[in-house]
Amino acid sequence: MNGIAQRWAPRVTVATVVVDQGRVLLVEERIEGRLVLNQPAGHLEPEESLASAALRETREETGWDVELTGFVGCYQWTAPDGTAFLRFCYAARPLQHHADEPLDEGIERALWLSPAELQGEQARWRSPLVWQVLADYLCGQCYPLQSVKELGA
Repeated sequence: MNGIAQRWAPRVTVATVVVDQGRVLLVEERIEGRLVLNQPAGHLEPEESLASAALRETREETGWDVELTGFVGCYQWTAPDGTAFLRFCYAARPLQHHADEPLDEGIERALWLSPAELQGEQARWRSPLVWQVLADYLCGQCYPLQSVKELGA
């Protein structure tokens, strides 16, 4: 490492749990040739708040504008390849769908499933986080948006 210590850092991601009339908004995406299910989710970008990232990722991956209604929680998960993730998950309600907008690369489609339908698709979850955050939300775990503090430089 040429005398410079390499710094370890987990990947910071955001996700939204969008529920409408008993159905959950999900994305079907192609990962390593496999179609998997996930919440609208993605990486935090430089100079972006977690809440802004959640809104952006939801729009880019599903075509939906949403309103954040609460903070479900923060989750730490290590993938089988050793990559560590910190996922900040928000609850949201749908506002407007932009059906004509192209979705992010790799996203095949956005779809609405009931929790039971999603549970039946366990083999297709992108990670265990897909069910865990939804299960927590369905059990009433939802904190005020003010629970996540953003401080300036």
